[in-house]
Amino acid sequence: MEHDERDGAIERTTMRKVAWRTLPLLMLAYLVAYIDRTNISFAAVTMNADLGFSATVYGIGAAMFSISYALFEVPSNLLGDKVGPRRWLARILVTWGLLSAATSLVGNAWQFYLVRFLLGIAEAGFYPCVVLYISGWFPPEYRARAVSRFYVALPVAMIVMGGLAGPLLRLDGTLGLRGWQWLLIAEGIPSVLIGLLVFLILPDRPETAGWLAGDERAWLVRRLARDATEAAEGRVRHGWRAVLHPLVLLLGLANLLNFVPVSAVVVYAPKMLMAFNAWSVDQAGALVALCGVITAMTTIGTGMFVDSSARRYFLAYGAHLIAAALGLALLSSATRGPALVVSTGYCLFMACSQAAGLLPVTLLSRLLHPGERAAGLAMGNTISQLGNFIGPVLFGIIYDASGGYRMGLAAIAPVPLVAIAIALMAGRTAGVLGPARRGAGGEVHGLG
Repeated sequence: MEHDERDGAIERTTMRKVAWRTLPLLMLAYLVAYIDRTNISFAAVTMNADLGFSATVYGIGAAMFSISYALFEVPSNLLGDKVGPRRWLARILVTWGLLSAATSLVGNAWQFYLVRFLLGIAEAGFYPCVVLYISGWFPPEYRARAVSRFYVALPVAMIVMGGLAGPLLRLDGTLGLRGWQWLLIAEGIPSVLIGLLVFLILPDRPETAGWLAGDERAWLVRRLARDATEAAEGRVRHGWRAVLHPLVLLLGLANLLNFVPVSAVVVYAPKMLMAFNAWSVDQAGALVALCGVITAMTTIGTGMFVDSSARRYFLAYGAHLIAAALGLALLSSATRGPALVVSTGYCLFMACSQAAGLLPVTLLSRLLHPGERAAGLAMGNTISQLGNFIGPVLFGIIYDASGGYRMGLAAIAPVPLVAIAIALMAGRTAGVLGPARRGAGGEVHGLG
């Protein structure tokens, strides 16, 4: 009994230290990643007119990021697994920060496409590399909470973008630069600085963490080894074959369908909200920031709910996407106000769809054989990212054809419901929504 109490005290102390030493820096990195990936939505308020971009040209350019991101996701994550997460994440941050700032130099559509494509190459592997890193520090029952706290940087980025966009755009003409150029430069440079910080202070693995006491390090290494053994029990490591694993493909496809409407709304949100309610960019930014607060709370709550079992991942995913579809329906039915209905639909959709987005890759980190995680996580996220290409392009084409946002919103409103159906298939494939043999940490055996 005394031994169990001592182990429990070591566990609590160790996991508290690990969380505080790793997650804040990872959150900061993801915050600047999401800002650099999506700040183009606010830049477009004046950039499109300055450069003569149609909605289709803008949508294709915004989506080019996702094509290169998807193409280079798996090799990037496997390289990161070889060279170590600290070095690889630092490289990713520095290169994407420089390319994000370089977007301010574009002068025509082809330059816009090229820079966005290069930005996707630079950032490829970031998210699955972080989830893989977290898997190497947090046992399964802590993992979803850890990922949700990292993922909460996404809504925090919405708050930051919403607050900074207006003031930065008002720098128009300062030192001969347009406001959208100032926005892209000012929000790109911090990534370079954070990349240097990651290289200097992020530990690679528990064995090298000098801030853990000897008994804490021994407990964590022993616990992670036990979890890895249970996850691999009775199964053969497939490595690269994990990219064709049915569970990886189905969960990736489900999140692809989730990301189609998410990316469309994110990329067009400022201009769309300004058009719906005759708002200024500051008013649109305020709603985006408010929605970020709601999304942050939803994300943290989701992580706490799903940690206890794999089954809860699917329950939360389905509930969130039903609510997201309702939010899209509200938004598409109220494209000319009242402002309260537009705001409610937007916030309901963004909070629920973004919180749902963290679940598939996190679930894969729990269910896959440890030897399959690098390839499997990258492939799952690669498939998901294709939704970020389809959404903006489709939405831009429909906007140019119809002259408004309503038809585009109506077209993407049912998509989350299809994602639920695919996720249910994944749950049956894994045995999570039916009889299955599980380890102590909730890993489903027999997937290989």
